[in-house]
Amino acid sequence: MHDTLERKVALLETVFRRIQATRMEGVPLLHPDLHVQAIGFAPEPKAPVAMGVLVTPWFMNLLRFPLGDAPDASLEGKLQWDGHHLSFIAAFEAEFGAFAICSLASPMFEYVDQDAAVATAREVLAQLRSPRVATQTPDPQRRRFLLGRSAVPPAETSLARMKGTA
Repeated sequence: MHDTLERKVALLETVFRRIQATRMEGVPLLHPDLHVQAIGFAPEPKAPVAMGVLVTPWFMNLLRFPLGDAPDASLEGKLQWDGHHLSFIAAFEAEFGAFAICSLASPMFEYVDQDAAVATAREVLAQLRSPRVATQTPDPQRRRFLLGRSAVPPAETSLARMKGTA
């Protein structure tokens, strides 16, 4: 992991641990068996931005933040990521700076433990980062041939017979 990215990810975890201990203290939607953990943050291939998943006791979000001097405006809004359509909303924490989030889960009570939440986060990232296989539209001409029918549609065959070319 790039040095700047490592520092930003460590700061992200620190900031959200502090939020848990202060602003979220006593809030009943905190899952007692979960803790703050950043999962799989990596630079995006087409933007000076890093993306990963942040797991907390109260949410799991896909999260993006700028690397270096990237403009904050590129973070929010609708994003098409390798065929997936995602909506991010802008956020800001004074200690961390600008970032954008796309909610994956909240509250987190459906997760038995931290391992289950982390496994889900890793699977989400694997799905987003794996190239999508284009679905091939079946060729109707080939289907007709394989079913023992003429590869030429019936209307064209009839027209050809009328003209004496079939």
